[in-house]
Amino acid sequence: MNTNALSRALTRTAVLAASAGLLTAGLLTGPASAAGPAAGRVDTLAACAYYNGHALTVHGQRGDRVSQVQCLLANRRYLRWGDVTGYFGPKTLAAVKKFQSRHHLTANGKVDKKTWHALYYA
Repeated sequence: MNTNALSRALTRTAVLAASAGLLTAGLLTGPASAAGPAAGRVDTLAACAYYNGHALTVHGQRGDRVSQVQCLLANRRYLRWGDVTGYFGPKTLAAVKKFQSRHHLTANGKVDKKTWHALYYA
């Protein structure tokens, strides 16, 4: 395993371990209910710990960046949990465009720095 791959593996392991600690402490659960919140119940979000960055992510790509986008979209109900596959196909493209449009971003389906920021913080 080369140094870059080892570094990515260790980073992902650390993120997953931190998420597991939050789950164990009862501070983080998920995934969010697809049916919407029940009366008096507060929805919680799934921990999206596939990727921590903001590199351009586009239709046709596969991997952790795509899984991260899909997880964040699923948390916000733009995508179904069953569609979190790690492949940026037509369903993900449509969900990204819809998200971008609703957040006053250029709805081009490309997950750029502005879209990443909105997925995390808007």
